[in-house]
Amino acid sequence: MGQKIHPKNHRLGIIEDWASKWFAPKELFRSYLKQDVQIRRFLLKKLREARVDNISIERSGKDNEIIINIYTAKPGMVIGRGGQGIEELSKEIEKSVLKNEIKAKVNIHEVRQASLSSANMSQGIGSDIERRIPYRRSAKQALENIKKAGAKGVKIQIKGRLNGAEIARCETMNWGSVPLHTLRANIDYAHTEADTTYGKIGIGVWIYKGEVLDSEDKKEKEGSEDVLKEIKKITSKA
Repeated sequence: MGQKIHPKNHRLGIIEDWASKWFAPKELFRSYLKQDVQIRRFLLKKLREARVDNISIERSGKDNEIIINIYTAKPGMVIGRGGQGIEELSKEIEKSVLKNEIKAKVNIHEVRQASLSSANMSQGIGSDIERRIPYRRSAKQALENIKKAGAKGVKIQIKGRLNGAEIARCETMNWGSVPLHTLRANIDYAHTEADTTYGKIGIGVWIYKGEVLDSEDKKEKEGSEDVLKEIKKITSKA
């Protein structure tokens, strides 16, 4: 099950939160959902070079306003001079997607540890492939950067007509552990497509950052670690 389903969807309500936060009556649900999909597609296409990590959408029923939170590794590219980029982006969303019926408020958040962002790393590999940089070199470099950033496990998968081969194939690079079946494992996953002269190449990146534990679980883990240390001390003296 963990091998097939999206890691985030598999952990929703456990350690992951919803990307869209709003309630709607039955007759409005379809239009709200369609708007969310269109907003995300528009932003990912518009801000392709800004390395967007995540987009969360909130709706305020009273003010008739939609709040869009964009998490990116390059906030300066989105904000622009004096916040001009945000204003232009809000107006474009209101005009092209919302048809000037709802106001859009855009908030930009910086992703501080860009090397631990699967979206950032997969987009980086994709842009390298489009610039004809060897995919193995790009993937190895990304894997090393993720390791240095403090990840506990990495999996990078590249599929398509690699190096222009006639038959499509899949290549995978692994390091550490990526426990897809463990529900409290904090696994960041992203998929990106690179457009080449031979067709599309898919890049998938899984980054395991460790387990998300409750305060009680942390105490139990610390206690068991202390017991193991004491046992090692006794056995070493003996």
